[in-house]
Amino acid sequence: MSETYTTNDVLNAIAAASKVLSERKEEVNRLNVFPVPDGDTGTNMSLTVATVVEAIAKLPIGASGEDVRKAITNGALMGARGNSGVITSQIFRGLCEGMEKCDRFDTLSLSVCFDAAVDTAFHAVRKPVEGTILTVLRDTADAARKAAKKKMDLDEALARLAQEAYASVQRTPELLSVLAENNVVDAGGFGLAILIDGFVCAITGSEGSLGDELSFARMAEPKVEIEHINDWEGSEFRYCNEFLVDSDTLDKDEALDFLSTMGDCELCVGENPKFKVHVHSNHPDQVLKYFLDRGQVFEVFIHNMDLQAEDRNAKLVAEQQGEQAERKALGIVAVAAGEGSARILESLGVDVVVSGGQTMNPSTKDLIDAVGKANADAVIILPDNSNIIMAANSAAGVVQLPCAVVPTKSVPQAFTALFALDPAAGLEANVEAMTDSLDSVKTGEVTCAIKDAKDAHGGSIAAGDVIGVADGEIEAVGKDVEEVTLGLLDFMRAEESDTLTLLAGQDFTDEQMGALARKVEEAYEDLEIDVQRGEQPLYPLVFGLE
Repeated sequence: MSETYTTNDVLNAIAAASKVLSERKEEVNRLNVFPVPDGDTGTNMSLTVATVVEAIAKLPIGASGEDVRKAITNGALMGARGNSGVITSQIFRGLCEGMEKCDRFDTLSLSVCFDAAVDTAFHAVRKPVEGTILTVLRDTADAARKAAKKKMDLDEALARLAQEAYASVQRTPELLSVLAENNVVDAGGFGLAILIDGFVCAITGSEGSLGDELSFARMAEPKVEIEHINDWEGSEFRYCNEFLVDSDTLDKDEALDFLSTMGDCELCVGENPKFKVHVHSNHPDQVLKYFLDRGQVFEVFIHNMDLQAEDRNAKLVAEQQGEQAERKALGIVAVAAGEGSARILESLGVDVVVSGGQTMNPSTKDLIDAVGKANADAVIILPDNSNIIMAANSAAGVVQLPCAVVPTKSVPQAFTALFALDPAAGLEANVEAMTDSLDSVKTGEVTCAIKDAKDAHGGSIAAGDVIGVADGEIEAVGKDVEEVTLGLLDFMRAEESDTLTLLAGQDFTDEQMGALARKVEEAYEDLEIDVQRGEQPLYPLVFGLE
């Protein structure tokens, strides 16, 4: 890498870009209204990039460049969802193959990487269509090539790429008639532009967006009726089939020839022994049989695109008719890192859940936007993390409606605060009651140490040790989650509490959680235990004692 940006800088920027795309996936999804409802473009691209971030997070400290590139490439391939996701995975693969030829991250290597991404992505698609994500990628690569020729410095070149990506998206309706007819830009191209923009802003430290994407992403309302357009691939097939194949003998060219007889939008990417397959077809059984005869098939997803189209159409009708929820007197915004925690918060009355938490704190702008989406006359923000309280206070101070913060430091505290909420009371009364309720909750967090350190009592911690945190202090250290959880509960005097809420992290299985819950029940017979899937990253377990 260059003297300016390290490998770690690049990986952190990829994670930041993934977060941006995840937060804006619905903007991308809304553009995908014509008759190729191949899942939702924004969601599929977001899930694909998220698996890249997960693969990166599992790398050991000091991983080699080869290991980093392999993690990115394999993560993208394994997690690719939908046509757009598979193409996105090939863009990542090409970027990594290009970087393999470079010994530093500079403007020249930027051009090399994007040229390789164009070659790889276009090669993966048998019949490339202009006005799609491939066009945006190619135009961005052209911008990178020009930047290298002009010998721009790296930050200037990166900014130019983001700007050109948005400009290319804006031109997509001129190249693809179905986009112009529906008065939208290409969804996949827009998702790629957001991803590039998020990466560039993160690595260069820029604030906001580098392109005025809202000027064209929110053009006039798209048509509500989804018209079947004969020249748009995908309109005649019902099922989107995608799965992974493990085979040492599969011939990609032969597989693609077969897939072309089964339907369209066919893709078969990867190398022996790992492949990703995607095709729109009316005969999923025949598609699967072909690959089962040649290897092992797993991670199978079959989507009925007709039903998806009907669902999307109904949502658009509701939006155009203004069928919005009645404005509330008091709305709630909360922050959560896992989908499970988000669902629980919503079930308890939270109107908008902002994705974030430890290591991925939302910005003040993220919270301001969430307050605007709450559709309420007054709003309470639950930051659910001590590192987010300041941003929450900043947001509450600048929004143009009454807004206040209940300084929750964890999701379990948010649960308790929400039980104290009285919808009939005013903002001030609820903030006081909810804040007072926080004293009754003690939060414990179990995670893994990423480096050598000391616990709260001066004891040694080695990288990889499981650690238990209470009130910001490391109070338990061990080799597995069960051991540390029991030690942390003992330190926190769980026997003095009435209830224990356990939130399982995304990598902590139901079997592991069940075994842990049984051990806790044996140790604390009088403790009422509530087990939930929080799905938070990095923390196998988060719990609250009351």
